[in-house]
Amino acid sequence: MKIAGFIKTTLLDWDGMVACTVYLAGCNFRCPYCHNAAIVTNADGVERIEEERVLNYISENTDFIDGVVVSGGEPLINKDLSVFLKKLRSLGVKVKIDTNGSYPDELDDLIGAGLVDMVAMDLKAALNARYDASAGTKVDIEKIKESIRVIFDSGVDHEFRTTAVPIYIKDDDIRNICENIKGAKRYRIHQFRNKVTIDDALTVLDPYPDHKLIEMAEIAKEYVKDVRIRGI
Repeated sequence: MKIAGFIKTTLLDWDGMVACTVYLAGCNFRCPYCHNAAIVTNADGVERIEEERVLNYISENTDFIDGVVVSGGEPLINKDLSVFLKKLRSLGVKVKIDTNGSYPDELDDLIGAGLVDMVAMDLKAALNARYDASAGTKVDIEKIKESIRVIFDSGVDHEFRTTAVPIYIKDDDIRNICENIKGAKRYRIHQFRNKVTIDDALTVLDPYPDHKLIEMAEIAKEYVKDVRIRGI
């Protein structure tokens, strides 16, 4: 497991919580619009942050740190992730996992072991053949659906989220996504950021105007009560 980034304090990555965010290098997806391109495409080349340094900081600041967000990349590609989460648990902090949903069995194991308090799962596009383009690779949609089931069946706190990239996300895509997560606790629509992307061609793609994201949020509210837009 390679820690490629560490934010000591954030109020943005876990609603209502003072958290640290740990970024793990490596991902099985290659989303063209990914803004963490360096730790996805050059996982072996990025500088490693020592795990001990991260754990020591958290241990010394548990008086104000509520939880730790483990993000990426895709954290669940790491076979030793559970070992790290147990260390976080021993410090008395809560744990949130960010995932693309392509490892349902591993997600189920971590939740079942009591190592996860919150799951934020990205839904890249409508759950159909178009998903591959948005993820930048071939995706087994059944695994994505299984991760949704794991989250619902476990009762773990959760949110689903979608980055509204204009060439991948239209109104019908939002509707399809939300039909598949009907009754979820939270759904977040993220504004597309074109400053840093894996596919340089997307740096010239204009994000949706705010009013369009608001319209998409209204569609989502037909299926999920708690819908918010991030990034506008």
